[in-house]
Amino acid sequence: MLTVADIMTSNPITVERQTPLAEVIGLMKGRACRQIPVVDKGRVIGIITDRDVRLAMNSPFVLHERRQDQELLHSVTAEACMTRDPMTIEASASAEQAAQLLRTYKFGGLPVVSEGRLVGIITVSDILGNYLELLKEKTAQP
Repeated sequence: MLTVADIMTSNPITVERQTPLAEVIGLMKGRACRQIPVVDKGRVIGIITDRDVRLAMNSPFVLHERRQDQELLHSVTAEACMTRDPMTIEASASAEQAAQLLRTYKFGGLPVVSEGRLVGIITVSDILGNYLELLKEKTAQP
């Protein structure tokens, strides 16, 4: 059985609850990722996605003047924008179960835990990458 641990991204980028939104955006851009787990002492307390960031920046309470956008980016924290207590998956779960959860809930990724502590993240991209490898192997066989 192919497990989540077999195809997940280990040691994912994380932020803490007080991380400014500007830093979160910088990490997302710099590491080309669309979701970042928010942790407290190694335990997942939330997840912040590119969608969460867009919603925070497009709030009707934001006036969208450049100076104010910059102030917002440096004053709003990950905790204010994150999805609290996100769904997680155990590292020992099957990759199929992860794929089903991602598809059912239309998530881009799930934090992966072992004994309650974050050990990785599994994304749609991880699942597709593994599937492509399986297809290559299958087509390479006579």
